[in-house]
Amino acid sequence: MHGFKRAAVIGSSGGIGGALARRLADAGAVVHAFSRSGEVTDSRMIGGAIDLLEEETIAAAAAGLDAPLDLVIVATGLLHDGALSPEKAFRDLDGPKLARYFAVNTIGPALVAKHFLPLLSRSGTPVFAALSARVGSVGDNRLGGWYGYRASKAALNMTIKTLAIELARTRPNAICVALHPGTVDTPLSKPFQRRVAEGRLFAPETSAERLLEVIANLRAEDSGTCIGWDGATIVP
Repeated sequence: MHGFKRAAVIGSSGGIGGALARRLADAGAVVHAFSRSGEVTDSRMIGGAIDLLEEETIAAAAAGLDAPLDLVIVATGLLHDGALSPEKAFRDLDGPKLARYFAVNTIGPALVAKHFLPLLSRSGTPVFAALSARVGSVGDNRLGGWYGYRASKAALNMTIKTLAIELARTRPNAICVALHPGTVDTPLSKPFQRRVAEGRLFAPETSAERLLEVIANLRAEDSGTCIGWDGATIVP
């Protein structure tokens, strides 16, 4: 199925992150499952606490790992919560709300990379991946709106590209990518699912399996790109 022996999933309490962790465990990988609570209900996983807004928790989590990783997946993202919803027009722009989008969607994954990239195995083809979104594509933006989410995901894609360039200098065998999971039936997409075309709303397990297949088939030239659940490269 998948050849990963030791993996870290950041955001394992979420729908996609949890499904990814379970799929990896099913395939026999040692799974370090990180979430804000640090709790796991699956005895096959090793729990750990990470709050993306607190770098010290990311550093401590990385320092607590005693073996190289074949795969690191940042499966986190913020589109809406009780105080935040996607902007419909520029009159809705709000500084603190924009800052929150960037804190979770861009800065958090970047700090995970800072502390977890050094843990990637020096053998085989280790992968660092972060969940992005097609709406973060500048070239594919035809509808407008969703300023904070779009911009923070576009910034994440640029961060991944820049990380990949640097990583290639010291670990040419490693791959760094952004992944678009599709529209997945999770709380993140729930308010917007009525717009989804028939057959394009995926269960978390389906999305996780497809993403792991994409990861398993990555090539060196894919590093630095954003790739969809179907294996297609998404335009920057």
